[in-house]
Amino acid sequence: MSPQAGARAWPLCHESAIAEGEVRGFDPEGEGQDTLFVLRHRGQLQGWVNRCPHQGVPMAWRRHAHLNAAGTHVQCHAHGALFDKDSGLCVQGPCLGQSLQRRPLRVDAHGAVFALSDDGALEQLKEHKVET
Repeated sequence: MSPQAGARAWPLCHESAIAEGEVRGFDPEGEGQDTLFVLRHRGQLQGWVNRCPHQGVPMAWRRHAHLNAAGTHVQCHAHGALFDKDSGLCVQGPCLGQSLQRRPLRVDAHGAVFALSDDGALEQLKEHKVET
């Protein structure tokens, strides 16, 4: 996956830093809170905006803690909504049928993971920033 014209890329980590079934939050632009998280599921890295579609709050109850206790779903700390790890679709909770917003990622030939901004998601987050 290569960035489109005008896309910006923020370095996040090396792909080996996120093991299968793990999640890591990132604050690529220094906003003071994680604005995205990356999940390794079925061997693939997936990027998601760190915002619940129900209330706009960050997803994790503590840093890097975006999954439910069983590790089967992404969970919103604010109200317990559960999201499918493949699609981001809410499968249980008050935002049933809504989805998390994907964040495009790029992994270079050396395994460095970058968040891409070609969809404007990070810029949109600034407008909806939740103070902590």
